[in-house]
This record gives sequence, structure tokens and C-alpha cells, in this order.
Amino acid sequence: MARVAVVTGGTAGIGLATAHRLAAGGWSVAMVARDPGRLAAAERALAAYGQPVLAIAADVADPQAVDAAAARVEAELGPIRAWVNNAMSTVVSPADEITPDEYRRVTETTYLSQVYGTLAALRYMKRRNRGAIIQVSSGLAIRAAPLQAPYCAAKFAVSGFTDALRCELLHDDVAVSLSVVYLPAVNTPQFNWARNHTGHRQYAPDPVFDPRLCAEAIVYAVEHPRREVWVGRSSMMMAAAQALAPALADRKAASMWSAQLSDTTIPDMDGNLYDPVPGEVGIDGRFTDRMKTTRGEFVTSRTRDTVVGGLAGLALLGLAAAAVAATRPRRAALPDRTR
Repeated sequence: MARVAVVTGGTAGIGLATAHRLAAGGWSVAMVARDPGRLAAAERALAAYGQPVLAIAADVADPQAVDAAAARVEAELGPIRAWVNNAMSTVVSPADEITPDEYRRVTETTYLSQVYGTLAALRYMKRRNRGAIIQVSSGLAIRAAPLQAPYCAAKFAVSGFTDALRCELLHDDVAVSLSVVYLPAVNTPQFNWARNHTGHRQYAPDPVFDPRLCAEAIVYAVEHPRREVWVGRSSMMMAAAQALAPALADRKAASMWSAQLSDTTIPDMDGNLYDPVPGEVGIDGRFTDRMKTTRGEFVTSRTRDTVVGGLAGLALLGLAAAAVAATRPRRAALPDRTR
């Protein structure tokens, strides 16, 4: 029986790239998304890999719909081995110009959707004591940026929820892995359909990475569970800056305000916050000419722990050597025989 994976937001961008990567690796894939046309197109494309595919139309902000999707996957494809929480939305605007209802909706689609997906997957995974749940997050969950306050807040919430749940699974000795994958700026269609109140088209600041790199990191976390994965040099740098000099990171992020907006003026965009934007979109966005094509630029928490452990060991050796030198008796001064 083929391994079964669920990918939310699986019909565009990183979600679609991940669905392709899983199907190419022999997984049966279920995609959960809102647009029926893109679901049908993605289902046809993934069927070419030769494994069963299931397309489910659902709004991941609806917990009943997510539960129903999980039940359908179990019934039609088999036991869920991996669940990738990828769906999201955002509003590009100064924080005080975003309405309460927009904050609520971004919270539902970007944070609560991951809660609902995780809980739905756990209902099946816990009883079998196996499975992998992947939270697709962002460098903005480590180092928040201007013009995307609801999105940043939602991604921070995902980390808190996941850390708390991980502790509970460890306490109960449940062998279900939880991984958080932090992404950089990625060349996806998101920049074309996010709700936008700035009057300027959204722009992806350099460096911009390939959605397929993100898919590689996500599938790696599925097949080789890691607590955290950082994709792209920029997400690693954001984590380091926030840990070492958060006030300086605040100023650096503040200077990135204009870097997120192009010179092209546009009217207010409703975007896909409440309803999907129709039409074909695919995996890539409009920044292909600036996109880094690397497929291996990601670092896991195991690598970080090894480096930190090595540095700590060197520091302890240095302290020990200094302590030995300090306690070693000094030689008495030799008599001066030149006199």
C-alpha cells in the first residue's frame, strides 16, 4: 500500500510543488483547497505519477470541513502517514489600516487552519502511533516584518501551538513527529493574489527562492523528521539576527518597508482572503528571472544542535585549559648568573 500524504493549499505555489514532489516519490497524495478548477487540474497532473490522487474542495478555516476531508482520505486512500499544513492568506497593509474582520480571517486561514489540520491528522495518527505533521511557516514567524502584521502574528501562533503539542506528545510517548519549516521569500503566485491596501503591487525582496526547494525541505522533514527546518540563507539570517540583536533586527525590518512594494500602482485588491481567485496559476510566480534555483539550501535543527554542541565543547575545553593553567605552580625565578 502506498504511503498517504495530505497537502492543504495543494493546488498552487509551494503546496502544488510539494504535492508533485510527494507523488514523484511514490506517495498517494490528497490535496485540500478551495478552487474546483485548480483541484481538477492538479489531480490530473499528479495522476501521471501512477499513484492514487484525491482532490478535496474545502475551506481549511472550517474545522468540520477539515475533519470531513481527513475521514475521506482515510476511507478512499488509506491510513494518513503525513499531513502538510500549507494553506495561508495575508493582507498587505499597515497594521492600523487592517480591519478586525481581516485580522480574524487571516488568523483562521493561516493559524487555525494548521490547528484544525493537526488535530484532524492526530485523531488517526495517535491510534497507530506513527505519522508526520509538517507546519509550513515563514521566516516572518521568527522575525516579524512591516505590512504583514496579521500573517506574522498567525505564524508566531503556529510555533507556540506546535511547541506545546510536541511536549504533550513526548509526555504521552506518542511517535508522531511535528516539524516546523521556516521559509524565505519564494517565487509563488501569492504575490499576485494577496489582499493589498497599499496602492502598490507587492514585491518579493531578494533573495527569492524556488518553490521546489521548499518542497524538498518539506518532504525531507516528512521522511527524516526534524524539529525545525530553515530554508534559504535569508531565513537562517533572520533567525540569527533575532536571537543575537533583536533591536537591530527591528531597525533592519523597518528599512524593508519599501522593499516589499513595487513602483507599480494598483487599486485596492480583494485578493483571495475570502474566496479563491479564479484561473490557472501553477507553481511559479512572476519573479522567475530573480529566482535562486538551488534545491538543497536548507538547514535542520539537528545540524544546528551539532554545531552548537561542537562550539560548546570547544568553549569548555578552553575553560578547562585556562583553569589548569591558573592552578599550575609557577617556577621559581632562576638566579641571575651574569653578575
